Amino acid sequence: MYDLAVFTDWAAFAVRWLHVITAMAWIGASFYFIALDLMLRPSPDMPEGATGEEWEVHGGGFYNTVKYNVAPARLPEHLTWHKWQSYWTWLSGVALLAIVYWGGAEMFLIDYDKIELSTLQAILISAGSLAIGWVLYDFLCKSPLGNHPTALMGLLFVILIVMAWGYDQVFTGRAALLHLGAFTATIMTANVFLIIMPNQRIVVKDLQEGRTPDAKYGKIAKLRSTHNNYLTLPVIFLMLSNHYPLAFATEYAWIIASLVFLLGVLIRHYFNSMHAGKGEPHWTWGASAVIFVIIMWLSSIPMNQDYDFEAEVIVPEPVQYVVANEHYDDVRNIVMGRCSMCHGVDPVWEGVRWAPRGLRLDDDAQIALNARMIYLHAGRSHAMPPGNITGMTVEERAQIVRWYQSLDRDVAALD
Repeated sequence: MYDLAVFTDWAAFAVRWLHVITAMAWIGASFYFIALDLMLRPSPDMPEGATGEEWEVHGGGFYNTVKYNVAPARLPEHLTWHKWQSYWTWLSGVALLAIVYWGGAEMFLIDYDKIELSTLQAILISAGSLAIGWVLYDFLCKSPLGNHPTALMGLLFVILIVMAWGYDQVFTGRAALLHLGAFTATIMTANVFLIIMPNQRIVVKDLQEGRTPDAKYGKIAKLRSTHNNYLTLPVIFLMLSNHYPLAFATEYAWIIASLVFLLGVLIRHYFNSMHAGKGEPHWTWGASAVIFVIIMWLSSIPMNQDYDFEAEVIVPEPVQYVVANEHYDDVRNIVMGRCSMCHGVDPVWEGVRWAPRGLRLDDDAQIALNARMIYLHAGRSHAMPPGNITGMTVEERAQIVRWYQSLDRDVAALD
């Protein structure tokens, strides 16, 4: 039987690759059209109904783009719809969330130091929060507040701060920031699927049936598209944050995540102003630098919770079978001798101030929670220790493999 842990890891890799590919396509198209829209200028010889045009050069050719705010008098036979990029980015993202965080809830999703949840409870909170975010956001957009874009964006920012704090109270730091990104990305994709595309279909149908389209549909779609434009960069940061424990594994991670949204807005404002011909607001770079320095400072503030080295280590009940395994004592000695000097609450390896990726392997609870990672990174592969700097032997790696493979039998016996 093929090793399930290896298969799952490769499945996550494949889905992550798909997610990155489709995200690049979506973000690239989004950035291009926002820039194009802002660069459009009126011209004396434009067709009837057109509000602006732009000439561009790329790849040795010249392109002339004309925009109709409502629609042209006649539609061509071929019309390109930009939608699949958004849909597949979200679908692949949810699939990756399910594989990594739902399938590995005990390790990546649940933080037993914060709140002890069952796997089902954690998954329901994870999935439910994404749906609730869209419902709340859509309600606000359709309320009278939708006529005041700046106030609406301000309230959305407050909601994101609350969600950042809430996720941090329930999930691991890594999962909290990832979920905040997924929360935001769900709003963005739902904007495309439930608002922008349906409105465009109404306009197209009116044209095909000889009616004059109502300009309000384009206005609504434009508002949602603008929101997506300003939310894109923070989502990218949050999706990358799981590689940097200073972003997700510090006490003020939720504040850091909130400040990242301000960074994204400032950066997009600079480019949007430049593309619109309104000058280059260089002050945005200074403001961004100040916010980034604040983020760096927040990440380095010592945590208020002092680790009690003398306290008894409590292994969460869902993973107690790991430490009860007959091979555990041998593996514990290997991990403590080869890994914990870096992956500890207080690393002793020179030059290492924080556990890489926020991963601790310095007590029974942490080893049990990270059993699969130990198996994949130090047993099945030579990824850890990096460059085998601590001299882990072939026999020790084989022992780790025997230990983890025997856990499958232990789990089966418990079932």
